[in-house]
Amino acid sequence: MKDLTELQDCLRERRPVPWEQLPDFALYMDQVLSYMERQVLRFDGDDGLTAAMVNNYTKSGLAPRAEGKKYSREHLAYFTVICVLKRVMSTRDMDLLIREELQGDRTAEDGYAAFCASLDKALNITAGELEERTGGSLADDAIHFALLSYAAGVASSHCVAMLRSQKQPEPKGKPKKDKEHD
Repeated sequence: MKDLTELQDCLRERRPVPWEQLPDFALYMDQVLSYMERQVLRFDGDDGLTAAMVNNYTKSGLAPRAEGKKYSREHLAYFTVICVLKRVMSTRDMDLLIREELQGDRTAEDGYAAFCASLDKALNITAGELEERTGGSLADDAIHFALLSYAAGVASSHCVAMLRSQKQPEPKGKPKKDKEHD
């Protein structure tokens, strides 16, 4: 990435493909890893998806198991979500959110579409912020974006904590609060 204008363009233009454009045929592991390189923004040689990661995500139940040794469109959607979120949250939190998003009749296709829409909005907001920060120092820009990341992380962590507390049953033997006296 030569300059911030290139980064801004990349943030505005590069997106994971929509569900309908994900391959509708099964892929082998090496094909999945190659495909994921195009699905997620990566810079400066940061770690991409590896075969070991795929195996760990499927063993832990974060992503569905392979069908034989092949991975479907649904797997690619899961791996896209995981590759983006792994930079900002724990596997435990990702698992909670993915399970929550796919409750009831909501399909992987619907969950992936909602994820892509949120990602699109976040990338556009960041590109807009970058455009507004012309002329400042790179250090100031880096601090600004780190602080935005911090603030968004605090909000995300709080939402996850609230969701987790809703999901955990109340300990046995502890009387429930009387809502009339709160």
